[in-house]
Amino acid sequence: MCQLLGMNCNVPTDIVFSFTGFAHRGGRTDTHHDGWGIAFFEGSGVRHFVDHQAAIDSPIAELIKRYPIKSTNVIAHIRKATQGQVALENCHPFVRELWGRYWVFAHNGDLKDFAPTLHGPFRPVGNTDSELAFCWLMQELRNTFGDTPPAVADLRTALERLVPQIAAHGTFNMLLSDGTALFTHCSTKLCYIVRQYPFASACLSDEDLSVDFSQETTPNDRVAIIVTEPLTNNETWTEFQPGELKVFVDGLPQ
Repeated sequence: MCQLLGMNCNVPTDIVFSFTGFAHRGGRTDTHHDGWGIAFFEGSGVRHFVDHQAAIDSPIAELIKRYPIKSTNVIAHIRKATQGQVALENCHPFVRELWGRYWVFAHNGDLKDFAPTLHGPFRPVGNTDSELAFCWLMQELRNTFGDTPPAVADLRTALERLVPQIAAHGTFNMLLSDGTALFTHCSTKLCYIVRQYPFASACLSDEDLSVDFSQETTPNDRVAIIVTEPLTNNETWTEFQPGELKVFVDGLPQ
């Protein structure tokens, strides 16, 4: 299956270190070689990069490793196809507009017999179960709240009702953000770490690379990293429980 990487923080931060290790799983240290993508929220905008090449071979991935784009919410994905051919339109994360702001979504898993009725403006472009699930979620959030953008707590309540309806069809590990918070759900495997003062060094598991975060941060910084499998071998990661939905705001789980 695919793998997910997300970042949520209280100040704009780059994801170069984590993405460097994560990208190696896209064809070098793991077999997720059917495309990749990443999206960065910046103000009201989103920088969105996808490529149907394996992350380890992609010149765009090399750019991301070397370009310290700063953001408070990032979602990345490396793909091992289960539904839908290897093509650009099937690469996560997917992006849609709702309530005048961008929403970004990525999914790890496989949904069986998931065929919801879509009756609004949200329609898949590709042919993955993931994009279909995203469109249905956007539709149902729009149906729930109408034209009024809800608060984060209300969004969480709605997702706690909607997400199990998708997860009933199979594995549904997901990351979803509108730039104000990062909504996460675990069916089978997801973990996270919160890095904050006093910062220490971290060593990647998939690459001979380490960083001393105390030299790169201020005492007020706080960064949460959410990923399918731990990215470092010298830090303590917290595992999600199956069926757990967490919301990250300003680098902390809610």
